Amino acid sequence: MYVLIVPASTPFVLLAALMALSWWEDHVLPAPPAEPVDAPAEAPFAQRPLPSSQTSPVPTPR
Repeated sequence: MYVLIVPASTPFVLLAALMALSWWEDHVLPAPPAEPVDAPAEAPFAQRPLPSSQTSPVPTPR
């Protein structure tokens, strides 16, 4: 009879663990800073314009 308690209580144990981790995240962990300290000045993947000699690598037909 006690063997039936383990599978029946498993969802409640998992729910309690999830709620405990949620509480721990809200109350124990430090809050993230409002602004990132080392924010990049520009987008890391911004493309730079090509020089005028390289704007069209394929010649256009006439």
